[in-house]
Amino acid sequence: MEIAIIAHDKKKELMAQFCIAYYNILKNHSLCATAITGKYISDATGLKIEKMLMGDYGGEQQMASRISYNEIDCLLYFRDTTSVESYDEDAINILRLCDVHNIPVATNIATAEILICAVERGDLDWRNYVNPIYNKNREHKDNRENGEKTVKHQ
Repeated sequence: MEIAIIAHDKKKELMAQFCIAYYNILKNHSLCATAITGKYISDATGLKIEKMLMGDYGGEQQMASRISYNEIDCLLYFRDTTSVESYDEDAINILRLCDVHNIPVATNIATAEILICAVERGDLDWRNYVNPIYNKNREHKDNRENGEKTVKHQ
């Protein structure tokens, strides 16, 4: 599964603690995050995380693009609801796109725990059938990263 992670500044510590607590589940999946959140989590846990740009510099738009192409299977998005910024256009757009593409999303630690336990049980395996072309591309990418030669089909 491709798990996307975004955390506003006041929620980065909570996200890192969450990732420490669920390390044994998260290590078995592909993770991507906005830059600072990704660094924060990888420094705290050692998890391998694909880092996008910083949220304010296009990272949230990159995440929205991946959601639009159905390349994300679930999103953990810890938002600072005490700030007006948490209701900015990017956040609203990301949540809307998750609704459009049926991508499970957690915006707080309670729903994140439920979602990550569902991932572990296999409850979200249906996502593997939503976009089989992307899954084939993911396998191709994994083969290249492992140094395996790939055959170009014509």
